[in-house]
Amino acid sequence: MDSINKNQEEDTHKDLISKQAKEKIKELVEKIETCFLCTTISDKSRSIGSCPMSVELVDDDGVLWFLSANDSHHNREINADPHVKLYFQGSAHSDFLYLKAKAVISQDKDKIRELWHPALKTWFTEGEEDPRISIIKVTPYSGYYWDTKHGKAVAGIKMLIGAVIGKTLDDSEEGKLKV
Repeated sequence: MDSINKNQEEDTHKDLISKQAKEKIKELVEKIETCFLCTTISDKSRSIGSCPMSVELVDDDGVLWFLSANDSHHNREINADPHVKLYFQGSAHSDFLYLKAKAVISQDKDKIRELWHPALKTWFTEGEEDPRISIIKVTPYSGYYWDTKHGKAVAGIKMLIGAVIGKTLDDSEEGKLKV
């Protein structure tokens, strides 16, 4: 039996580098907004090395910005080893993204003000001047994505037609990202 990729007529693989990779990262992260941030941890840590995080900003260079408590497990783990992995899932059938990146923690007050919004007061009860707020700047260097070529509607229609006629009409696209 052939793999799913051999059962379809369309090419579904497209590696992206540099500007295209950054654009794909920005496109997917702006749609998804939340990820699992995974650190490299030691066996002595009380953390599981993974936590859900909301992306406050993704810039045109594909750099992701998070706000975090400076006393959190993941901040300590990033300070010990800045290499992180990010896992995003947008829906059941598209908008998947995996990134390898390097994280840097800062206390830049101007950037905190830029990223601040009222919902963050849930975690930082003293507002944008809360002394526990830190910034995690995550700069991806590689990754992998799974997405649709023509959007969810077209992908859904192609799946339905494929099921009716017994043929793989997958509208997916996947590939490596090299930033």
